Amino acid sequence: MKTTFAPQPKACPPRRIPSTARMTSRELQMAHDTLAAEYDRRTWFNEHVLGVARQRKRLLSQATGRILEVACGTGINFRHYPPHGEITAVDLSPQMLDVAREKAEARRLSVRLEAMDAEQLDFVDGSFDTVVSTLSTCTFPEPLQALREMARVCRPGGLILLLEHGHSSIPWLARYQDDHEYAHYQAHAGCRWTQEPLDLVHAADLKLMGSRRSILGMFHSIVATPASAGR
Repeated sequence: MKTTFAPQPKACPPRRIPSTARMTSRELQMAHDTLAAEYDRRTWFNEHVLGVARQRKRLLSQATGRILEVACGTGINFRHYPPHGEITAVDLSPQMLDVAREKAEARRLSVRLEAMDAEQLDFVDGSFDTVVSTLSTCTFPEPLQALREMARVCRPGGLILLLEHGHSSIPWLARYQDDHEYAHYQAHAGCRWTQEPLDLVHAADLKLMGSRRSILGMFHSIVATPASAGR
């Protein structure tokens, strides 16, 4: 009796995010409004098991003077700011800002909170001594524009402090990110987790003062300054 084998279907290649994939500002706002109530719970593992909270504390210890936080979310960074600092925090999502306001009040922290698009900051040039943004450029529709806006509102010689994630330096984990890129993008409000944060900093023409890679080779703590300060 002759044995025959049915041809096996070819495995589908992982679906990649198109290079032009970007959620609109309105879509981002709606997605983050929906996430606001459970955002802290959903990020607990990354913060307290992987150690993202420690990276926040180390990086934001450098924040001084007039501080602006861009895309502040639920106010997860508020615990790391000086108790009597002059702090302004903005986010696209009003629901996220409501949670952030509760945290500021609980900590008796004086924070000016405003709904604002990171790509169109409503502040005059050089308004702040320190500009902070954490885990945000991965979702900005135009991350270079947002970084240039941060540089614009930061005074010459001021600091731009970024905590971002990107492609892992560990080969097997980088491959996993590639294979699950589209699923992650869909499940996490348009998060592009294979971006290269340092490439964005250079492309935005910021002056890099220092960077540190950590946590499975994915997370970058970045200290930069407006490029005009170095000219």
